[in-house]
Order: sequence, then structure tokens, then C-alpha cells
Amino acid sequence: MADFASIPLTRIDGKPDTLGDHAGNVLLVVNVASKCGLTPQYEGLEAIYEAYKGQGFEVLGFPANDFGAQEPGTHEEIAEFCSINYGVSFPLFAKADVTGEARQPLYTALTQAQPTKQGPAQEFRDKLKGFGMTPTEDPEVLWNFEKFLIARDGSVVARFAPGVEPRDPALVEAIEAELAK
Repeated sequence: MADFASIPLTRIDGKPDTLGDHAGNVLLVVNVASKCGLTPQYEGLEAIYEAYKGQGFEVLGFPANDFGAQEPGTHEEIAEFCSINYGVSFPLFAKADVTGEARQPLYTALTQAQPTKQGPAQEFRDKLKGFGMTPTEDPEVLWNFEKFLIARDGSVVARFAPGVEPRDPALVEAIEAELAK
């Protein structure tokens, strides 16, 4: 695994974890939020998790309140929301920043490893500007539901813009290609 495999993480239930604990699996790391227009992506994330977990694939959800305060809940509220509304069974982690000075170390490492994203990032930025917001620029995470694909060897092989749905053919093909290795 890459050198960021040992970065300390905390599960949403308070248990310690690292990406190294998931070594050998293909990982999709996603910053998530419960009050976002993209929140329905939880359904697709759970579906791809269920479809591929038997092949060594995991979705790892990282709640963040960075964008429009769209993840205001406590860890308990977030876990309950995800379970009740979307049947989420993939691992969720403690809420932490994914942008700016207070960004959690994992996201610093991920954005350094893969500074640009695939998909309609500029269109998403333009939409945010239309709402009077100032979007981030690469390498920063643009918004909720940005996705980092990590290979079995721990290398970050792809990064997808927030508007790329979990069932998008480009994302599914990237996951399947990594699982086939």
C-alpha cells in the first residue's frame, strides 16, 4: 500500500482504522454528506458495494461538513440517516474536513496523489458559481461525493468529480479493471 496506508483514521463508531487495514482490496474513497443534492448517490454507492464486495471491493465513506454545511449531524445521526434512508452497509468514518487548512491527512495525501479529477468538474464549478458560490480549484476536493479509486497495491489510480454517479460507466469500468488485476 502507498505511504498513506498508515494514516490513522477513526470509524464513525469510534473504532481505529487505517487504509492499511483494507490492504489488498480495491477501494472507493468518497466524501459524503446527508443534506446535499447529491445525497441520493448513497443508493448507487451501496449498490456497487454490494455488487463487487465479494471480489475484494470496498466503498469507504468519509462524512464532511465542508460544503454548504451539508453534513451537520453527529456521528450517531449520520450513521442512522445512512442506514435508514439508504441501507448503507459499507464502512463510514468519523466526520472530518476534506479541504482547507484543517483537512484530514488522508485527504491531503489523496489529493496530492491524484490532483485532477475525471468527469464534469468544470460544469459543476460553473453551476456552483451560478448559485453565488466560489468553488475550489484542483487539487482541492470540489464538493461532496468526489470519488478516489485506490488499487489493490494502494496506488490512487483515478479520481472522479462529484457529479459522476456511482453507476456511471467510466467509474464502473475503472472499478472492474482494477478488480481484474
